[in-house]
Amino acid sequence: MKITKIIVAFLALSFNPKVLAQETEKKLLIKDADDKFPIADVLVQYDHGNSHAHSGEDGTVKFTTKSFPDTLVITHKGYDEVKWAITNDEDKNKVVFLQHKPFQISEVSINHHSFLTAITKVDLNKFPVNSAQDLLRKVPGLFIAQHAGGGKAEQLFLRGFDADHGTDVSVNVDGMPVNVVSHAHGQGYSDLHFVIPETVNNIDFGKGAYYMDRGDFNTAGYVDFKTYDHLQNSMIKLEGGSFNSKRILGMFNILNDTKERKSAYLAAEYNYTDGAFDVKQNFNRINIFGKYNQWITDNDYFNLQFSNFNSSWNASGQIPERAVNNGIIDRWQSIDPTEGGETSRTNVEMNYKHIISPSENIEAMAFYSKYNFNLYSDFTFYLKDKDYGDEIQQTDGRNIYGMEVKHTKNFSFDNSSLNWISGVGFRNDDINTLQLNHVYHRDLLLDRLADVQGTETNLHAFSGLVWKTGKFTINPALRVDHFIFNLHDLLNVEQLPSGQSKEETRLSPKLNFSYAQNDNIMWFLKTGMGFHSNDIRVVVANKNDNTLPYSLGGDFGVRLHPFKSLIITPTLWYMYLQQEFVYVGDEAVVEPSGKSRRFGADLGIRFQPLENFYLNADINYSHARFIEEENGQDYVPLAPVVTSTGSVNWDFMHGFSLGLQYRYLGERPAVEDNSIQTKAYFVNDLMLSYNRQKWGANIQVNNLFNVKWNEAQFATETQLKGETEPITDLTYTPGNPFGVRVGLYYKF
Repeated sequence: MKITKIIVAFLALSFNPKVLAQETEKKLLIKDADDKFPIADVLVQYDHGNSHAHSGEDGTVKFTTKSFPDTLVITHKGYDEVKWAITNDEDKNKVVFLQHKPFQISEVSINHHSFLTAITKVDLNKFPVNSAQDLLRKVPGLFIAQHAGGGKAEQLFLRGFDADHGTDVSVNVDGMPVNVVSHAHGQGYSDLHFVIPETVNNIDFGKGAYYMDRGDFNTAGYVDFKTYDHLQNSMIKLEGGSFNSKRILGMFNILNDTKERKSAYLAAEYNYTDGAFDVKQNFNRINIFGKYNQWITDNDYFNLQFSNFNSSWNASGQIPERAVNNGIIDRWQSIDPTEGGETSRTNVEMNYKHIISPSENIEAMAFYSKYNFNLYSDFTFYLKDKDYGDEIQQTDGRNIYGMEVKHTKNFSFDNSSLNWISGVGFRNDDINTLQLNHVYHRDLLLDRLADVQGTETNLHAFSGLVWKTGKFTINPALRVDHFIFNLHDLLNVEQLPSGQSKEETRLSPKLNFSYAQNDNIMWFLKTGMGFHSNDIRVVVANKNDNTLPYSLGGDFGVRLHPFKSLIITPTLWYMYLQQEFVYVGDEAVVEPSGKSRRFGADLGIRFQPLENFYLNADINYSHARFIEEENGQDYVPLAPVVTSTGSVNWDFMHGFSLGLQYRYLGERPAVEDNSIQTKAYFVNDLMLSYNRQKWGANIQVNNLFNVKWNEAQFATETQLKGETEPITDLTYTPGNPFGVRVGLYYKF
């Protein structure tokens, strides 16, 4: 009897392909068609739609089918759907490449961890960028001001912070920090001008201090610009316009070997402008950027990239409001026409990724930067030196080294999943020059006010969990940062040869929750502590002051996707800051200003009623006050109250695109008692472009309605030639007038 059953089973296996198919395991490797990266969490439906599986971190998905032939349906947000028919006699292991499709609002998942990145990707696609300023304006809620015509780093406003040039906003490019600690001009100085805008593929950002992998300067938020791994085409672009502005850009595919999974490209740009001021700006900037990528094996990826940036300029400086009102100068003239500077930065970065298993991987990043900076400024004119004036020179020269290793492990359970993410790293700034000098017309050194050398080292580690159970996601995390400051004051002859030092540690816990009510509504609550470091010249000299003042805050909000064409994201937030620091540029010190609190509301709107019509707007309100000051004397100077940015874009007539964007900055207190306020402004830019497969052209009109506006604004005590007493009033840099820029590109 047993022999008979065995024979029947053998015959069934031999002549019934459906039964045989049950014993055959299939495996797919799913990758991005452009960068060849594995894609995680891809949905694969099989068994004629009755069963499904998801790809792991390494892009693999395993399944067995009950019958052949079968058609797999492979889908993932932001990619074209793939339907693939399989038979039993096919190779078990196949590689499937998914093709990106143009991002639309309907394709954005509000429940996915990449939601914010996806939103920004839509914005980038709808309204391209041509400058570093344009890049920063793409970050929802981030507002910028420029007061050296593109020479200095932008002034950043976010979450009720006038973050100067980056004190409370962490800025990164491909994970490499841009902020410069203990900088000659301002703590956390972030000059993003080494980035060529056309090389940026996407922008990762987050508001608040709720992210375990973000450390120093992540109080108001962080921004990380992600560059393309490879180019679809080589390109030449020429631009020119008002104020003798010109730009040439070249982007060249050096290597694009899909079989060997290697790619490399080189990009370079040159910028020049005279600017709108009477004194020619003579602004020159040269950028070079190169990137090489290779999949060494199916599990090992290597990336190497470098950039070099050089810039020089003349600046009009900040002019007192009374000087214009009294007819001493007009808006486009200068009190001190010798302001300006030059700067350079060379970066080298390496990235390595190893996929240990479908549920585990490790990533490593290392970088080196050589940085130089030389700035001439005159904030107070003849307040201190009645004969030669108050012009200062700030110089900074350093080498920056750093690395980070991150490990990710995924665990799957019956009704939940758990991601464990940990990392360690360090950054070291070897500062060989950090000076403040009193000079006359750049050439004559009158007095050396500060001259130091030193090193600043930041060691960090973090670990956190992302636990998904049902509709809830819970994310607890802890970060620790340890700083070592070493300073040698070259003007202090009594100081020991070894100099002075100080160490400080900061713990930053985070705890975030989200609840996905359904595909159209997701609630979230974020909480956490962050910090920003203080200038080394203040830290060592004042050992009892707060070296790493912390922030404590929370966000409560909801993401709404009521129908495919609309996403709304209202958020309420609060932040307490242990210690405000105000940088005094002409004294080379940071002054503590006490505890503060901020609260406010953000509203983001993305609306795409038609595939070729897109509207976005971000509206932000904040209330900032010092805690320990009397009522009416507790305003935080220059803290933004109301900001808003947005754009409308219309694609028409098979290649034409028309875009109008705006930015609004409301009145702000310029001093603690609010007796001086900055001027509000509302500025519009227009872009008309025509794009074909191989070539295109655009016309950009800046300040479309030619409004008279003040960009960077400060309340400053100054004294002009002939004045007997100093006066505190508004000083400002005029915003650019109406200007036209024309561009033409060719792809090959």
